[in-house]
Amino acid sequence: MTQPASTPAPAPTVEELEAQERRLVFPRFTHEDAWALGSLLVEMARERQAPVAVDIHRSGQQLFHAALPGSAPDNDAWIARKRRVVERYGSASYLVGARHRAKGTTFEESSRLDPDTYAAHGGSFPITVEGAGVIGAVTVSGLPQLQDHLMVVEALERFLDAGTV
Repeated sequence: MTQPASTPAPAPTVEELEAQERRLVFPRFTHEDAWALGSLLVEMARERQAPVAVDIHRSGQQLFHAALPGSAPDNDAWIARKRRVVERYGSASYLVGARHRAKGTTFEESSRLDPDTYAAHGGSFPITVEGAGVIGAVTVSGLPQLQDHLMVVEALERFLDAGTV
């Protein structure tokens, strides 16, 4: 049964988030893949008139970045903070935050990391390559954190299901 459009999607459980990461794995990830995935995210954002910024990093190098109308410089700061969580923990920024919430605490309270440097808010997802592990991150910023996360997951699902990699 489909929920009414006005009802927000329920937050995924830690188990559901971990399943997303196990499922959304690339056989390889090239510069061309970054361009295609980033372009897909931009297309999705334009269709939804979403005021987001999109970023893809691999091995410390920015391979894709776009800022859509309505986004702001703060989105780039959020991207960097969320991406650092993925780089440090090897998991989606939303999943890292959810794990802390499941323990009855928050990332900010229990990680002892500078909140100006790290943000365990939704929107950054690891780029995992078979046999290589986490090699980068794809990040969206500009929507509420669950919507940022869901947009990235949807794009990854569409991209990987298309069989272009």
